[in-house]
Amino acid sequence: MAEPAEYPPFQLGKPRFEQTSFYGRFRHFLDIIDPRTLFVTESRLKEAVQLLEDYKHGTLPPGVTNKELWGAQKIKQAIIHPDTNETIFMPFRMSGYIPFGTPIVVGLLLPNQTLASTVFWQWLNQSHNACVNYANRNATKPSPTSKFIQGYLGAVISAVSIAVGLNVLVQRANKFTPATRLLIQRFVPFPAVASANICNVVLMRHTELEEGIDVLDNNGNIVGSSRIAAKHALLETALTRVVLPMPILVLPPIIMSILEKTSLLRSRPRMILPVQSLVCLAAFGLALPLAISLFPQMSEIETSRLEPEIAMATTSKTVVYNKGFDHAQELPSTVRRATLG
Repeated sequence: MAEPAEYPPFQLGKPRFEQTSFYGRFRHFLDIIDPRTLFVTESRLKEAVQLLEDYKHGTLPPGVTNKELWGAQKIKQAIIHPDTNETIFMPFRMSGYIPFGTPIVVGLLLPNQTLASTVFWQWLNQSHNACVNYANRNATKPSPTSKFIQGYLGAVISAVSIAVGLNVLVQRANKFTPATRLLIQRFVPFPAVASANICNVVLMRHTELEEGIDVLDNNGNIVGSSRIAAKHALLETALTRVVLPMPILVLPPIIMSILEKTSLLRSRPRMILPVQSLVCLAAFGLALPLAISLFPQMSEIETSRLEPEIAMATTSKTVVYNKGFDHAQELPSTVRRATLG
């Protein structure tokens, strides 16, 4: 009996979906963030790991299908860190990012925030992001802990200062009616989070702008280290980090401002928070895979646009570079292990 076409021949460490198209990358990242893997038992995890070991050593039992192999790899990649082989703490897995991150998004978007609540939710959001970043870091080339701390502090300070500053400005704007002021305040988290995301990526990866990143020719050979390619990589990552929080922090306020005017929520104000939570969950679930699917992991650039010494070092008209990692704020090893193998 033929297997479904959606399960191609299994390749250990390779993505199941084609990565050259946006749709393929979108389906790939939907697989990565699948929250169902949070409920995988210890025995099922051991079975998946053993199945992949059998495949690796050519000792697969008869009758094992491609579907089973892809499923086993999905489970292992969702739970086990590829470099340390340790189990990733559930709230910091990519599959847990939306379930555990949604309550924070709801908190960020709560109306009538006080100074203390604004600071708390912005701090909690950046702390959660930092923990996910660290839990999924590339451990083959250890970065100093000071680098993560620097990025974390920069993100927290920028997020809190922008959110507090904008809230103060809105409160002092006498021209706005109370209803308009409340509506504007609901959009304050977006510029705060987007700015913090950019600050984080610049602080974490600023050395790449000075040292450059490797560019590879058509045969996968390293041609040289390019600062121009590094600039493009950081711009793509920064753009992703601006796009990601947009639907998460912009759509729910718009939708809720409409729903709160309906007779259903006017007569049942206790339903506002549950409804807002569902709206945030839906926006988060759609925005995350869409944003991180924008650019291929390996981006292409014309050789003529790079440094002269690199253009002279190869006959290839184009070279490729690894743009780095995204997620809500970074997707290190998870993307590396599932995209690059």
